[in-house]
Amino acid sequence: MKAVYNNILDSVSKSEKLLAVLIDPDKMAIEMASDFIHKVNLSVASHIFIGGSTVDDDATETLVLEIKKHTSLPVVLFPGDVTQLTNHADALLFLSLISGTNSEYLIGKHIEAVSMLRSSSLEVIPTGYLLIENGKQTSVEKVTKTKPLSRQNVQLIVDTARAGELLGMQLIYLEAGSGALHPVSIEIIKQAKQELNIPLIVGGGIRSKEQLEAAYNAGADVVVIGTAFEDDESFFDELKK
Repeated sequence: MKAVYNNILDSVSKSEKLLAVLIDPDKMAIEMASDFIHKVNLSVASHIFIGGSTVDDDATETLVLEIKKHTSLPVVLFPGDVTQLTNHADALLFLSLISGTNSEYLIGKHIEAVSMLRSSSLEVIPTGYLLIENGKQTSVEKVTKTKPLSRQNVQLIVDTARAGELLGMQLIYLEAGSGALHPVSIEIIKQAKQELNIPLIVGGGIRSKEQLEAAYNAGADVVVIGTAFEDDESFFDELKK
């Protein structure tokens, strides 16, 4: 069953835009989760993504279990490592860092995950993950020991995204990184969307409703926002249903 992915496809077919709220288990205290999720429920958010570049063991599962008590939104794992997998989520973005050449993040971590996924009911969604340069070094760059693609080389980004689709990825995720100085540019989003036949996710550096709308208008099917909500929960007030 592919409920989460089919929901995304259905929304794309209807030109409905989706918003995922990204929560890092290392930055969300369990006792704060219920209040935070209440604000998420009142917003236009359609999904909750859980994950971070480095997360303490068991922190992800503990947070997922708590979040599931307070929302009916799909909870999707966005893991930085196999230690962040838990069968209590609804789906898993099975991320392959196709913008880099570190085999661990292209296929190595995925092999490690198979023993857990073999007996798991998680919906696994193959996702081509592209790290785009944003003006500063990100945690993803440090952890994966890969360099982001230059934001100036739009054709390389587009070709990499298309290659991911041809390899069988079901989603393409353009990532500027947590706390990015510059979000993925409108031109990159626009050209990538024109080239792809699968849903496009864009995240990193989006801190305003205007930037959110600009990403949607350029072609993003799903926009992911994390740091902006961490820094200022009043941002939810601009995104109420």
